[in-house]
Amino acid sequence: MQIFLDCIPCFIRQALDAARLSTDDKQIHEKVVRDVIILAKDLDMSQSPPVMGQKIHRLIRKLAGTEDPYIDVKKQFNNAALQLYSKMRTYIIESKDMLETAIRLAIAGNIIDFGVNSKLKESELEKTISECLAAEFPDMQLKPFQQAINEAEEILYIADNAGEIIFDRLLIEQLPIEKVTVVVKGSPVINDATMEDAVLAGLPQIVNVIDNGSDGPGTILETCSEAFVNRFEEADLVIAKGQGNYETLSDVDKNIFFVLKAKCPVIARDLECEVGEMIFRKSKTFRNAVDLMKEAE
Repeated sequence: MQIFLDCIPCFIRQALDAARLSTDDKQIHEKVVRDVIILAKDLDMSQSPPVMGQKIHRLIRKLAGTEDPYIDVKKQFNNAALQLYSKMRTYIIESKDMLETAIRLAIAGNIIDFGVNSKLKESELEKTISECLAAEFPDMQLKPFQQAINEAEEILYIADNAGEIIFDRLLIEQLPIEKVTVVVKGSPVINDATMEDAVLAGLPQIVNVIDNGSDGPGTILETCSEAFVNRFEEADLVIAKGQGNYETLSDVDKNIFFVLKAKCPVIARDLECEVGEMIFRKSKTFRNAVDLMKEAE
């Protein structure tokens, strides 16, 4: 997905939020905003929004002199999600369709996105869980997903945020875990999950966990490690969580299921949905062997 003009004010807002979270120094806040405006001047609009996000957050970490401005927020929401884990697992066990319920809960966890909402409160988690469990979901592509799971030998689950990764574990537990590898960021960016968060969620105890070697929000393949890119190319099925992964992977010809809440008007427009809508969809750009045979005829 490319950058749109509407993304530019969001870049500046996100940069200022991150700068204020990193330091109380108002001179640094001003420097960050001014530098981001300069970056925006020469922006390549054909790139995905997280490419700009990566530049912004590298700049903020350098100016503020901190490796992980969001470390306290990540700890806070990891702890909040862990406190809800047992309750959410009970919801799944007692539901009529455990996989569907786990998907709904995984989507609920996508609200923990400080790139979009830096004012999120813990109290909003349970409200979002209730809403996602009760909401109509006519566009959930559950049958194609189940078929893709059955046919896949290697499944990559690309995680999104800290805290959210504990919600992800609920869905991962409903998958054939012997096939699953979970992917986290190589180093901190916004409140995205790193290996430390995966360990806290207990994921290495049940599945293989790797990092993508990158500090980019989403999955910017050009900045990921060769080892990760090879795993990505070899995977039969990719489950991609969150808006950043949608932005960076929606144009990739790969068997990907996107799992997110559409929290941004630009993304909602691209997905042809309403803001706040739950999304669980297969990539439109993927062409399987059957499709390619039809094109050749």
